[in-house]
Amino acid sequence: MNNHLSITLKMKARINQWEGESDRRATFLNCYLLMTENMLRAIQADQFHDSNWVYNFLHRFAEYYFDALDAYEQDRHTAPQVWVRVHDAATSGTTQVIQDLLLGINTHINYDLVFTLVDMLEAEWDQLSAQARTMRQSDHDHVNQIIAETIDSVQDQVLETMVPEMDLVDKLLGPVDEWLISGLITHWRDDVWRQAVDLLETREPALLERKKSAIEDQTQSRASTILLEGSGIDLFAML
Repeated sequence: MNNHLSITLKMKARINQWEGESDRRATFLNCYLLMTENMLRAIQADQFHDSNWVYNFLHRFAEYYFDALDAYEQDRHTAPQVWVRVHDAATSGTTQVIQDLLLGINTHINYDLVFTLVDMLEAEWDQLSAQARTMRQSDHDHVNQIIAETIDSVQDQVLETMVPEMDLVDKLLGPVDEWLISGLITHWRDDVWRQAVDLLETREPALLERKKSAIEDQTQSRASTILLEGSGIDLFAML
C-alpha cells in the first residue's frame, strides 16, 4: 500500500510543479492521477479477481511512466522515443490540450501497457491454466469500466479548467464525447492484450524484437494522427 501511496504523492508533486510552471505535461498526469486514484478505490472495493496482482500491476505500470520521464529529463537520448515525442509536443506550446492528453494516453497504453503486461505475466504465463489466463484478462478488461467512469471527471476537473469552452462542448454532445474517448481507449486496451499475449508466446528472439519495434512504430503512427500530421486526418480515425 505504501508504494502506491508514494506514487500518487509523486504524481501530485509533479503536477504542482508543472502547473506552477504552466507546463502542459500536467494535462496527462492529472488524468493519470484521477485514473490511479479510481483504480485504488476499485482495488479496495475488491472489484478484481486478484486484487494483489492488480495492485502490483498498477505500481509497475506507473514505473514505466516515471522511468521514461526521469530519462527524458536527465538525457533525452536515453528515453523511449515515443515518450520524447509526447514531452516535446506538450512543452512546445503548439498543441491543443486535448492533443496533449491523447498523446500521453496513447503512449502509456499502446506502448507502456503492453510491456507492463509482459513483465507481470512472463514468469507465470506458461504455468497458468486457461481459466487462470481468463481471470487475468478479465481483470485487465474490468479496467475499461473504470476508465469510462473516469472520463467525465477528467473533462470536468482537468480539461474544462484549462479550456473553458470544453464545458460548452460537453453540453452540446452530452455523453458522446466521453463515449468516443472511452471507446477508443477500450479498443486500444483490447489490442494491447492481444499484443502482449503474442509477445509472451513468441520464442524466436529476432522475431520478438521485430514485434517490439512494430509496437513502437504503431504508437508513433497514432501519435502522428493525434498531432494531425498530414492532410485530411480525422482525430478519431486512429482505430
